[in-house]
Amino acid sequence: MDYSVIDRYINRLIEESTPDAPIWNIENIQKGKEPAWNYIDGCMMTSLYNIYRLTGNKKYLDFVDEFIDYYVFDDGTIRGYEMSTYNVDNINEGRVLFDLYKETGKPKYKRAINLLYSQLQSQPRTETGNFWHKKIYPNQVWLDGLYMAQVFYTRYETTFNRGRNYGDIVKQFRNVWLNMYDNDKQLYYHGWDVSKQAFWADPETGLSKSFWLRSVGWYTVGLVDAISYFDLSRPNLKTELITIFRKTIEGLEQYIDPEKHMFWQVVDQKGREGNYVETSGSAMIAYAMMKGARLGFVDRRFAAVGEKIFNGICREYLTETDGELNLGGICLMAGLGPESNPARDGTYEYYISEPVVENDAKGTGPFVMAYTEIKMLRK
Repeated sequence: MDYSVIDRYINRLIEESTPDAPIWNIENIQKGKEPAWNYIDGCMMTSLYNIYRLTGNKKYLDFVDEFIDYYVFDDGTIRGYEMSTYNVDNINEGRVLFDLYKETGKPKYKRAINLLYSQLQSQPRTETGNFWHKKIYPNQVWLDGLYMAQVFYTRYETTFNRGRNYGDIVKQFRNVWLNMYDNDKQLYYHGWDVSKQAFWADPETGLSKSFWLRSVGWYTVGLVDAISYFDLSRPNLKTELITIFRKTIEGLEQYIDPEKHMFWQVVDQKGREGNYVETSGSAMIAYAMMKGARLGFVDRRFAAVGEKIFNGICREYLTETDGELNLGGICLMAGLGPESNPARDGTYEYYISEPVVENDAKGTGPFVMAYTEIKMLRK
């Protein structure tokens, strides 16, 4: 297909966004929130920096730098960031700080990196050693959180700490593999309450009820990105993560819809009433497959599999009306609890009830990340 249309779409996202009002943060727009550091913007910043690194076009770097500069103050504190919430989502946007610090040399970016790392140093943990997803979700591990925290954590360890805590990072992935993976389905459950107290948790296993696509997508991206930042000082640990990643990707292949070449919102419930093929999780897995194949973590054939998924997204959800491009089929949000929100119970009915939107960065960010892998294939 003609991928030049995607370049036009990316340009639209940039041209119609400012740091305090990005068009891709649909969640914040709908809720009327004040601009604040968040993982949704972080997805876009990472993807746009990847485009810059690939093309050398400085407009992408300048946009990312201007955007992040607005949120990071000279002393390294961050607009709207509160460590006291111990929300691992807030770590995600910090991964682009490593790149910007290297590109610009701005001391405040290094200070902000240290601030976010200090959160991880004091982040509450489950008895198994995993980070709590948030302070308001005690003893809970969500697949999302492995992407949000572990990639930044790995980058810090590699860049500034000689990999001293690589073992901790691998242990947290290993715990998810051992406790949240269903060997029969070859899928991961969205959440795990180690205390087994949450209303949505199985009283025997602590696991949530369903296989939500985007959570699985977050996890695959978290794995492939973390592995890519490991240096060679602890080869056995890196090999262990590669093994988990390979089994994860191979297990997912069976759930690709043979006609639409995408994944379903509730992964194992193809064709069930209300279910739909979803953009964000499909893009994440496509990215993970293509990057994993390029780096030799999975069989090379997964490059073509990932590209086919990407093309499926384009056919199904990338539309143009009066010259304006839009990316649809994006689940706006989903989660588990808290107690005050019993509708978020992890059931099939819950996951298909959440709004489906266009152009939200939880979909556009991974879509652009997958596009960078497409461009690398083309090279």
